[in-house]
Amino acid sequence: MALTVATAAGAAGGGYQLAAAIMQVYSKEILFWAQPVLKFDQFVVRKEELGVAPGLTVNILRYNNLPRGGQLTEGVRMGTKSSSGSQIAVTVTEWGNAVGVTELLLQTSFDDVMSSHAKLLGNDWGKVLDAYLRDTYIGCQNVQYAGNAAGRNSITSINTFDTFLVKNGVETLKTNDAPMIGTGYYACFLTPHQARGMRDDPAWISLSEYGAAEQIFKGEIGRYEDTIFIETTMMPNGVYVNTSAAPNQNDFGYNSALDPNITGALQTTIYQAVMFGDNAVGLATSLPVEMRDNGITDYGREHGLAYYSIHGSQILTNPNIVRLETA
Repeated sequence: MALTVATAAGAAGGGYQLAAAIMQVYSKEILFWAQPVLKFDQFVVRKEELGVAPGLTVNILRYNNLPRGGQLTEGVRMGTKSSSGSQIAVTVTEWGNAVGVTELLLQTSFDDVMSSHAKLLGNDWGKVLDAYLRDTYIGCQNVQYAGNAAGRNSITSINTFDTFLVKNGVETLKTNDAPMIGTGYYACFLTPHQARGMRDDPAWISLSEYGAAEQIFKGEIGRYEDTIFIETTMMPNGVYVNTSAAPNQNDFGYNSALDPNITGALQTTIYQAVMFGDNAVGLATSLPVEMRDNGITDYGREHGLAYYSIHGSQILTNPNIVRLETA
């Protein structure tokens, strides 16, 4: 934990100096870096259990479908069928981050330093959770590539996000009997780059055309083919080296400039989106996020603030998710 300090001497001792906080006050407006709107947690199946089973796991119960019913015969009693289910064990781990400030900074700054740092920690917590849930979704087994490309190493600059790919994704989910969300839609998280092309399609339904009448999710921009689209800068994108090697999730974002052994490879910037139905991902929480301080240290000269949580996430139903990759 690096301390935020008030003087250059403090900075020399390992802390970070906020010199602007103790200079003459021209404005008390505090600026924060722009944050992505956090959205993935709107769709997860939540399981909160204060305490965990051996092995740091929280169990989420999933029922199997009933054996199919059928035609009845008058005078014959209807037989009952047994329901069944299975438990999905989600491993939970610790999550957190901390900042520190000195008493001198607290006493000399015009800003409410602890309040501002609490906001910074809150922003960080949101990004950490959103990225964690995103990585869970994109770790799914089903993948569709733009332009019906055979794989990531076959994607070229013309294979962009379009309605053809959306229809393929919807087809995959419907074929898998993936249940829809809420009032009857699948959800698709995509980058602003991918969303740009969708807005030009005449069949695209903008949020402004229906927003007053239905439930709206954070980041929702429109609908198409029984799918709501949620735009976010949290979806991955990066340069992929198009080689003869089979593509996999781990080499996404690989930069050949770092590897002198690869020459002449075609590089394509790959963008990822994810489309899913209901009951796709579970979030198990053993300890909800909370703000903590570290008490009095160095006789009250140093103060620490942190957030802390214990949780885990896991795909519950792989057939209910499909990853979409495009240029």
